Amino acid sequence: MSQAAEGVRWRDPKRLWWPLALAVPTLPWQAGALVHLTGVTAFWWWGPFFAFVLVPLFDLATGADGKNPPEAIMERLERDRYYRWCTYLYLPLQFASLFWACAQWSSRGLGIFASIGLAATTGVVAGVAINTAHELGHKRERVERRLSRLALAQSCYGHFYVEHNHGHHVRVATPEDPASSRMGEGFWTFLPRTIIGSLNSAWSLERRRLQRRGRPTWSRHNDILSAWALSVTVFAALSTAFGLVVLPYLTLQAALGVGLLESVNYLEHYGLLRQRRPDGRYERVAPRHSWNSNNTVSNLFLFQLQRHSDHHANPLRRYQTLRHFDEAPQLPAGYAAMIVLAWVPPLWRRVMDRRLLAHYDGNAGLTNTKKPSGNRPRTAQTGPTTLTIR
Repeated sequence: MSQAAEGVRWRDPKRLWWPLALAVPTLPWQAGALVHLTGVTAFWWWGPFFAFVLVPLFDLATGADGKNPPEAIMERLERDRYYRWCTYLYLPLQFASLFWACAQWSSRGLGIFASIGLAATTGVVAGVAINTAHELGHKRERVERRLSRLALAQSCYGHFYVEHNHGHHVRVATPEDPASSRMGEGFWTFLPRTIIGSLNSAWSLERRRLQRRGRPTWSRHNDILSAWALSVTVFAALSTAFGLVVLPYLTLQAALGVGLLESVNYLEHYGLLRQRRPDGRYERVAPRHSWNSNNTVSNLFLFQLQRHSDHHANPLRRYQTLRHFDEAPQLPAGYAAMIVLAWVPPLWRRVMDRRLLAHYDGNAGLTNTKKPSGNRPRTAQTGPTTLTIR
């Protein structure tokens, strides 16, 4: 449908392609169909192959799309409910495929290799579900916020709803943010730091919120406890329906989903730093504080999460209206390829440290480094520092 406002006519060239994101929650079924058709049990690992091999290849073939919708039609584009249903429909497919996966695990006919492969495929669904929860959780509508919490139940990561909205968005690109990786910090060092730090931060934020309202921390009003209770309910129901044999695989797919989310967190703000103002407070979040990617296919599958700069500047903006900024630092590939690169820290640093330093005109003193020297806040006037990347 064409959008018209103030004489501007514009049609979203990707309008009919956004439902491709709904292919992700069907990955377990795709895997089962491929095994049935070919007899090759390795296809139970279809999810990781799809995410980390096929999507990067599709990105390479289709290239980048840095075009923005005209400002004149933004309001109408935001109101178009077609785009909302593309996110809403992820959830029934997500839980239907999880139910189906449990049925396969309980049949005891897969074997360990195939069962772990199906768990890995289901883990891809869980990880992208956190991204869907991310899109829904930023909205004002109560139904979308509730759907966000439901999407997080599969990965047992309900505290993300609290920490991301009220912690990460406040402290992003600062040393205080556990979800902002530092220059020189490898992913496997970042992973435990962000998981533990985000959990502690979320609990602290929720405790303070309840204290302000005069309510006890350990109560039904605690959003973290209610989110965890929802996960326990889902896992208990599935274990009751299919037997305890499914519990190890449910746990594995949840862990893999969390790992996928934190891999994305790692690359989104690597080494980027908001500088201190003369009053000691951090400068406002700007496009230069997030790594962006305009790779077409991975943006379709991730509801344009890769246009991360505009998301941080305008958290309530819906995915279909997120904009590209020329001043935002650009990743050399889409998230799917960059996640795999992040898992190999020496290769990641070889590729990314040069780009990070180039973003700051060679001034390493302006980066969010692994070991900040002392407690003295750095400002934008910090003198140049030379750093050699081998």
